[in-house]
Amino acid sequence: MSLSKQLQGYRLTTAEILYHLPDHPGVLQSFVWQELDIAPRYPVLHGFLAFWARQIEGRLHSVRVGSAALISPGEMRHGTLMMLQ
Repeated sequence: MSLSKQLQGYRLTTAEILYHLPDHPGVLQSFVWQELDIAPRYPVLHGFLAFWARQIEGRLHSVRVGSAALISPGEMRHGTLMMLQ
């Protein structure tokens, strides 16, 4: 994954896409998509979904999205060190 994209605010984005099988429209199939994208607009995901609508026969049912930053500020914890004699 591109470090430069992560530094520009891209996050690891995962989408679970449910779609209708072309030969059996009453049956749903699941597809998992994962890519670096910018939340909350998700332009890369929207581009993929537009491609799907144009080129893939399975009609979209629903999309569930989650994302997480791969680079985040460090966490500092303060603790107490007890010296035993």
